[in-house]
Amino acid sequence: MTLEPGSAGHMGESELTPATAHSGNGVESCLLDGVPAPCMLVIVGASGDLTARKIIPAVYNLYINGGLPDPFIVVGCARTSLTTESFRDKMKAALKQTRFFDPNRWQDFAALLHYHPIEYEDQTSFDALARYLARLDHEFGTGGNKVFYLAIPPSLYQPTARTLGRAGLSAKGRNERSWARIVVEKPFGRDLDSAIDLDRTLHRHFDEHQIFRIDHYLAKETVQNILMFRFANAIFEPIWNRRYIDSVSIIAAETLGVEHRAGYYEQAGVLRDMFQNHMMQLLALTAMDPPSLFEADRVRDEKVRVYGTMRPFPTDNLWDYLVLGQYGEGTPDGNQVPAYRRERGVNFNSLTPTFAAMKVFLDSWRWQGVPFYLTSGKRLAKKLTEITIRFKEVPHALFRSTLGEDIMANQLILGIYPDERITLTFQTKNPGARVCLRSVTMDFQYHQNYTGPVLDAYEKVLLDCMLGDQMLFWRQDGLERCWSFLTPILEECETCKGRSSMLLPYESGSWGPEAARKLRHDV
Repeated sequence: MTLEPGSAGHMGESELTPATAHSGNGVESCLLDGVPAPCMLVIVGASGDLTARKIIPAVYNLYINGGLPDPFIVVGCARTSLTTESFRDKMKAALKQTRFFDPNRWQDFAALLHYHPIEYEDQTSFDALARYLARLDHEFGTGGNKVFYLAIPPSLYQPTARTLGRAGLSAKGRNERSWARIVVEKPFGRDLDSAIDLDRTLHRHFDEHQIFRIDHYLAKETVQNILMFRFANAIFEPIWNRRYIDSVSIIAAETLGVEHRAGYYEQAGVLRDMFQNHMMQLLALTAMDPPSLFEADRVRDEKVRVYGTMRPFPTDNLWDYLVLGQYGEGTPDGNQVPAYRRERGVNFNSLTPTFAAMKVFLDSWRWQGVPFYLTSGKRLAKKLTEITIRFKEVPHALFRSTLGEDIMANQLILGIYPDERITLTFQTKNPGARVCLRSVTMDFQYHQNYTGPVLDAYEKVLLDCMLGDQMLFWRQDGLERCWSFLTPILEECETCKGRSSMLLPYESGSWGPEAARKLRHDV
């Protein structure tokens, strides 16, 4: 830990390595909470981009570092007509793009990969898949345990859950100790009604303990550290309330545009893409009361309580609480980029928002009157995710007559990306004969004095699925409360007469529309 003027420096990413963690208290290992039981990972939609970019690299990194169960296999399935060999070649090409690919380990890893083509809404196809998985289970001894990862468009979640269930793949395997689990990627519906409808379909074939609604943001180390920081340090929790905190700002900014996701993004927009999931989770972790136990359902209970306290937006003056924007052209970092409406696959007259700033109030004893400012957008000035706690100003300006200036309020920043850090800003006297203050920052770099293993978000997610730990996954009641808050906002934004005039343009490479700064005028 260092005490110095200015902000924290950049912290590089850590690879998962089979090393031992060193701390001030001695030696400890934080890689695994337990050893997963033998199982197979069945990736539905395995020919898609998500499998090549995220899932298989996560599995491979776990493999080379001894983090997978034994035995373990991966079965890819999709409409694409691939053989097992061609699937392996495709995954090898993807892994070669990563920095940790080891050609000497490839053949052994490749032996874990299998492929079976399917038709998503064809029951006979899934019946054949069930027989294929049973043969592999018998051959490799995976104990009948299966994780079904739905790496498919949201429109296919329900028919796939139905066909899996009707094929008997959602039930226990050949022994009573075996299990089946299903992993669903966001978005979980488009609004409250569709989220409830999706849940009904899932629950016809899977019990709640079998359903893992993934939000990879929650698997980031620094996101998990929010709870540790708050509830393991007695100096912070007593002041974590309306008496001492003036405002909370949560930002998740991206420098990229819509890229290759125009088809999805045109239907979703920033509110469905970021606020219904990532932003709401960061809000809950920041605002929740301490759970009675550090256990999945206890933690999720407290999150749900936070969502239940969110004050509904008044639709007659919605724009006092919400700013929407859409990026125009610009030259971030000297590179010319097109406006959103000029992106490939985007409607030329699109009214899809790519930026949103929201002022939220929680009607609770802890947070009454404290504004939470949530901001997320594409093509912004910097890729940045952080939570800023701004404390109230000192009640009496003791030094104003001496210094002739106000004193800057204390500020705590929980950095998630790119700098995984915790910084605390406070006032101290400058050296010298004159009485004058300066702001200094106490800076903790997350990996400081730690040389041990760190799991990538998808690696952590996969491990938790195999272990059956739902701590970092959404529960349905939490989803429904978030949709209950957001659905009226979405309906007003998408149906109001002044919709086009309320969608404010902003230059790519900026921090969004000027109106967003006015919304946060007291920050």
